[in-house]
Amino acid sequence: MKSSVLHSWDVTPGEARDIQLRLRGRIDPVWDGREVQTLAAADVGFPDKQTVRAAVVVLTCPDLEVIETSFSIRPCTFPYVPGLLAFREIPGLLAALEKLKTEPDVLMCDAQGIAHRLRMGLAAHVGILLDRPVLGCAKSVLYGAFEEPGSEKGSRSYMHDSEGEVIGAAVRTRASVKPVYVSIGHKIDLEKSIELVLACSPKYRIPVPLRLAHNLSVGKKVA
Repeated sequence: MKSSVLHSWDVTPGEARDIQLRLRGRIDPVWDGREVQTLAAADVGFPDKQTVRAAVVVLTCPDLEVIETSFSIRPCTFPYVPGLLAFREIPGLLAALEKLKTEPDVLMCDAQGIAHRLRMGLAAHVGILLDRPVLGCAKSVLYGAFEEPGSEKGSRSYMHDSEGEVIGAAVRTRASVKPVYVSIGHKIDLEKSIELVLACSPKYRIPVPLRLAHNLSVGKKVA
């Protein structure tokens, strides 16, 4: 998968926020209706404070059989700053994505999309750079207010910003377990994002593709 070069990664936190503000106007919240036959998932691990291990797993959809895996190991060059994880993690992710032979229909990231104070979480940022459909599915909330969804699998509660705009959803992927937090990244809408997250979660809270990507990011084998 090829990405565009839209800015430098050698920036200060202030410059990084300026880049987020500049890029967020490029987000496309429209799903083109394509048939999803392949889906990739991406996650990042840190073997130590100086190293980023980025992992990507590509699966068939809806069968969730692994087609391909890829990872990259790179130095970590950006500090940990809440809201700016894209600048810490994306260079490694792009390196892993560029190794893929498969062009997946959708990419799912263990990250926020527009459920971010500046509307530019990692999933949105990656989507713009790839110009492909990307969604975010996070294990915790970064930004947004919502009510607890119902306890049944498939229940969701929409997340809103301070002005009441919908920016994501808390989605129950298993009955009576903590929800995951879904938001669009680029070239996809929220309902399709939720549909894909639920379709990829037959047994566990975390969607199968993200579970596998996490395992690869920490050096475990992927079946």
